[in-house]
Amino acid sequence: MTTLTARRFDTGEAIRIHFLGKQVASIFPASVSSAELESLPFIAPGLFDIQLNGFNGIWFSSEQLTVAQVEQVIHDYLKQGITRCFPTLITNSAEALEHGLSVVRQARESSDVVREVVVGCHVEGPFISPVDGPRGAHPLAHVRPASVAELRRWQDAAGGLVKLVTLAPESPGAFDFIRQVSAMGVVIAIGHTGATSAEIRQAIDCGARLGTHLGNGCSGLVSRHDNVFWPQLADDRLTCSVIADGWHVPAHMLNCILRCKTLSRMILTSDVSGFGGCRPGRYSTGDVSVDVLDDGRIVVAGQTQFLAGSGATTGECVAHLMNSCGVTLAEAWPLASSQPAAMMKRAIAGLQEGSPAHFTVFRMTPSTTSDGRSIVSYQPEYSVAGGVVYR
Repeated sequence: MTTLTARRFDTGEAIRIHFLGKQVASIFPASVSSAELESLPFIAPGLFDIQLNGFNGIWFSSEQLTVAQVEQVIHDYLKQGITRCFPTLITNSAEALEHGLSVVRQARESSDVVREVVVGCHVEGPFISPVDGPRGAHPLAHVRPASVAELRRWQDAAGGLVKLVTLAPESPGAFDFIRQVSAMGVVIAIGHTGATSAEIRQAIDCGARLGTHLGNGCSGLVSRHDNVFWPQLADDRLTCSVIADGWHVPAHMLNCILRCKTLSRMILTSDVSGFGGCRPGRYSTGDVSVDVLDDGRIVVAGQTQFLAGSGATTGECVAHLMNSCGVTLAEAWPLASSQPAAMMKRAIAGLQEGSPAHFTVFRMTPSTTSDGRSIVSYQPEYSVAGGVVYR
């Protein structure tokens, strides 16, 4: 049996938590002094990110992806406090997508840790807008119409692991695709789109339930009334994911999304790039070239306007939401843990007996900015996945 002592993320109280196998066996209050309490890290249900593209130069959608690389990335995520995730494959050739999904499946079959952490896959594209802006960094050469037959090939390669697909409602065949694939139990998300309000409403009517990284994957110039934002913000049937890294969505827009969707209909994702963790410089994978800038942004190579995934990880996005929107740790954390799990119908980790033993142990370190604002920064200490501690 493993025993940990830490502060609950939601109350700040000291607890001792015991794991037996892959479950929480018991939780008891811990009697500590005030000084000891302040020195303890927080413990919270493990971070669950539904949109992670890779790390340290490795992309899940690479035609050269190997089982060893998947294991390496998963261990990198555990060091960042991410205990469950959906590896995300972006727009690419049919062969590359099937290869990546097959390798992720093989990695789960051969590694206990990968099997615990990888609980599904997200395919972002290739059924997206071909237009510059909405397409983002996705390669135009591989954008194509929505195809249920292709989705079935993905599932064959992945062993049924594809649980989330992001598409543009204006993609040819999108509405039939949404109806059929939603009936298979796959969550459909709207993203990388220049759709009209009517097309977005129809996509939701057909079964779309998520908006992928709202505020990104869209045109830089939109109609003030008929655009991709209002129908997604206004419809309570739609949950929206947001990249709260400080670059993808400005603070005022992040606040507006929060006020429209409320805490109950938002999910935080880092959308961390395969070049997350890399030093500043120019990098390429397949048909995509990016610049990692000195300030941490990852952009389409040769310019600074269009972002190409994030360099931040999930816990840093939680801290940024707290700093930008004035929400507490207890309010912000579920958007990156229990809510993604519930949305994707995965087991929900929690601080109670019998819960799956997936936890993030971390610190939120306070500081003051040059203009006098109080902020916090996230520092992961270790992760628990399936009752095993990873440091």
